[in-house]
Amino acid sequence: MAKTKNASVKKKTNTSKKKTDTPKKATKKAAKAASKKVAKSPKKLTKAPRSMPAAGRDPKGGLTEIGREYYRLKQGANLKPGVRGPANTPEKMRRKGSFLTRMFTHPRGPMVKSGKPTRLALSAVAWGEPIPKTMEDAYALAAEGRKLLERYQATKKAASKKRD
Repeated sequence: MAKTKNASVKKKTNTSKKKTDTPKKATKKAAKAASKKVAKSPKKLTKAPRSMPAAGRDPKGGLTEIGREYYRLKQGANLKPGVRGPANTPEKMRRKGSFLTRMFTHPRGPMVKSGKPTRLALSAVAWGEPIPKTMEDAYALAAEGRKLLERYQATKKAASKKRD
């Protein structure tokens, strides 16, 4: 009986050796696992669907990359993501100022509906602004947009004077 016990022990050790991977196989597995963990880029649209895909609307406000791609296919426009940080360059001033002025001077609806901010109000978040809860908050954002456009015009004039 002792021989059979030793034989079974040897078999167990042999099978455990088969289960361990060689270093080469282990690196392949690690590389494969790492490639799965890498965030995949969103699917590119080749043809515009009838309506905006659900993944095109960012729940925090604004459009995702898929939403901008949908709009490009549907309208032919090249939308850029909103300026979230400070508008410290002339291009950022112009873009952010134009957006805030256009969207909040004469808002197309309420800022809050059924206790939740509307898509219009959430669009301010996509541009790095607080969610306007009242119409007065929306008008304040529009005024901020006009100030940014004034600053943009001033920097544009200063740059043209330097060239002359």
